[in-house]
Amino acid sequence: MGRLEGRTAIVTGAAGGIGLATAEKFLEEGAAVMICDVEEDRLKAAAEALSAKGKVLWQKADISDPEEAAALVRRTAEELGGPDILINNAGITRDAQLYKMELEQFEKVIRVNLIGTVVMCKAVIPHMMEHQYGRIVNCSSVSALAGNFGQTNYASSKGAIWSLTRSMGHELGKYGITVNAVIPGAIETPMTQAIPDDIRAKKAATFPMRRWGSAREVANVYCFLASEEASYVNATSLVVDGGYL
Repeated sequence: MGRLEGRTAIVTGAAGGIGLATAEKFLEEGAAVMICDVEEDRLKAAAEALSAKGKVLWQKADISDPEEAAALVRRTAEELGGPDILINNAGITRDAQLYKMELEQFEKVIRVNLIGTVVMCKAVIPHMMEHQYGRIVNCSSVSALAGNFGQTNYASSKGAIWSLTRSMGHELGKYGITVNAVIPGAIETPMTQAIPDDIRAKKAATFPMRRWGSAREVANVYCFLASEEASYVNATSLVVDGGYL
């Protein structure tokens, strides 16, 4: 029996990378999974690939749009049950040094990364409160703790998610809902694979473990926080960076 047997999860940003790896892990652990993303073609392909693992549905959705988020959660409840678990994995970057950054670049990252997380939480919380059970896991970043050149917008959004997680955990614990965050470091994803090999190798040489992390390694931590094994873990963040910080 899997660790998530009988549970229903929503995973955002699941067309690839960490989100896709998380959906796969959850299916292997017995959950029914709704995956969403804004990239419809990649999302549909992901759902087709995952279908052999278990019960999976997909829906294109802009998580920062309250109506689209509500429709996503409503369909999940109607067709899969729950939702019991929300993995707020979706996020974007629009990198530039702050003095060169357009305000629109800053606002867009905040809108998707932070407001999108809030919108999805508000959509699922009533369902979780009704059942007196829930697991919400948000995605922060080492950039939130260490900063990163050219990422004032991204680091700000991820730092806010850390604080959001703390406060939500305090508010929702009495309803049987835990809220935690994962703080990934340098992880192999389609985005990071675009970095030239020599630069990637030089960067890896600065890490204590001398390698980049895998999407599956982050998915494993998402799974732990979504499972009964983490039933008394609340309002905290787990760093998955191989010891970089």
